Amino acid sequence: MKRTLLLGGLIIAIVALGSMATAAPTYIGAEKCKMCHKIQYESWGQTKHAKATEAAKASTEWKFEAACLTCHATNKDEAMAGVQCEACHGPGSEYKPIAVMKDKAKAVAAGLVIPTQATCDGCHDGKEHHKAITFDATIVHAHKAPAK
Repeated sequence: MKRTLLLGGLIIAIVALGSMATAAPTYIGAEKCKMCHKIQYESWGQTKHAKATEAAKASTEWKFEAACLTCHATNKDEAMAGVQCEACHGPGSEYKPIAVMKDKAKAVAAGLVIPTQATCDGCHDGKEHHKAITFDATIVHAHKAPAK
């Protein structure tokens, strides 16, 4: 009887701990980011990053293979083609709620990555065709509406 109760208690504890464990953040896609970040989305859409997967596949200089998607797609496969928001800002499932995004510290705590030179260097390492660049957020997307 004691053994059964102990075993039952152990099973309940394991189930409770398992339900408390959170899943890893997931990618939500640029279309969801667009709902609140229209200026950045429209600006990004005009960049090479937006068409990175297409460009890699169309290249006549380099053979396209799955390894190309490490830099030429957001989640390392073609499900999220192009270098979308989350390729630089991290998977958005945990920081996407408006209550979190309104508070930069909360957003960062929830997984928002604030890009730096190191972020760019992850792909733009200067090797082979990975052109080295100097970090400048305005290269990737505008942060404000253009002055009229």
